[in-house]
Amino acid sequence: MSSGGWSRRRFVGALAGSAAAVTVPGCGGEDGPADGSRPAASPAPSSGSRKQSPSPSGPRPLYLGTYTSAEGGGEGIGLAMYDPATGRITNTGTIGGVADPSYLAVHPDGRTLYAVNERDDGAVTAVRIADRKVLGSQSSGGAAPCHLSVHPSGRWLLSANYGSGSVTVHPIDGSGALGERSELVVHSSPPPGPGQQGPHAHQFVTAPDGGHVLAVDLGTDTVYSYRLDESSGRLTEAARASTRPGAGPRHLTFHPGGRYAYLADELDNTVAVCAYDPESGRVRIGPPQSTGTGPGTNYPAQIVVTPNGGFAFLANRGDNSLTRYAVEADGARLRLLDTVPVGGDFPRQIALSPDGALLFAANQKSGSVTVFRVDQDTGELRPAGEPFASPVAVCALPL
Repeated sequence: MSSGGWSRRRFVGALAGSAAAVTVPGCGGEDGPADGSRPAASPAPSSGSRKQSPSPSGPRPLYLGTYTSAEGGGEGIGLAMYDPATGRITNTGTIGGVADPSYLAVHPDGRTLYAVNERDDGAVTAVRIADRKVLGSQSSGGAAPCHLSVHPSGRWLLSANYGSGSVTVHPIDGSGALGERSELVVHSSPPPGPGQQGPHAHQFVTAPDGGHVLAVDLGTDTVYSYRLDESSGRLTEAARASTRPGAGPRHLTFHPGGRYAYLADELDNTVAVCAYDPESGRVRIGPPQSTGTGPGTNYPAQIVVTPNGGFAFLANRGDNSLTRYAVEADGARLRLLDTVPVGGDFPRQIALSPDGALLFAANQKSGSVTVFRVDQDTGELRPAGEPFASPVAVCALPL
């Protein structure tokens, strides 16, 4: 294949009904039963604070990912500003010289932006935010890197190579630039799931306790837990957890409490509540739950949780909707509320503003970013501002 890109994940999710609320036990317990309740029209209060965080004053930066090699794609990382009060987005330019930046992350100190270069000869790129200077790229050691994150220490960049089913660690120096990779691990076992030809690492992220880093692999139906040696950047596998065969896990996000996480399964159109043990790094995946979508084909993409831990939202490609869940039992249970039209086509990625007041959806096929105001007392989503045109929008990163 040419270095122009990995078209399979770009334009289809993959080739490919449970109870409304499920409680997941701690890692040492037995599976609890579903409560059998039906989706509710409005949420009941759950534990935790319900106070709306104050919105920042003045416009805030928004970075946009795209495919530069796709027909109608962008020319690099899109630059924009958003109004926290209205949700309105204003275009401010482009950072060129970054090929196929389909996923973005920012350094904890806010000074450096990182992007995957989702091509067969995959790479990761660092950009200094102050003057938009590209600090350079490093090979990801695999094909089609599709996700990256920065370790909380700010010293390591974690990336996932979808095409070759591997995860990579790069050192970050004091300027924010990347050094040559310190680690590359290929997911050679277990064998690929039904319909898969090999592993497909889809996410690589640090658990809230900072003691483990977790890799989600769609091809092997597995969540891998590693310990990261913060002095050498090397990985040691600590545990692994398997989904149902053929579930196709894509994206995992943690509840603020740090003991539970929520897993979006792309291929069987489900989500699952996971219990996490910080000491061992073990993840225990609960029973599959409904996304609440219609009878047509749907590929769940990304799931996010409000900062106060009260609600979770799932992006649905195909149904073109956002599923709303109430989070209950201190994070151990998701209760399906309903779905809301996303206002675009194929919502590839969603993100909350830092205060949790706005939700941004990057809609790949319609080339747009839609914005919703989030009521943190009720979980209601209300459109905010007009859809913003963004070529082949596959990532929105609000700061």
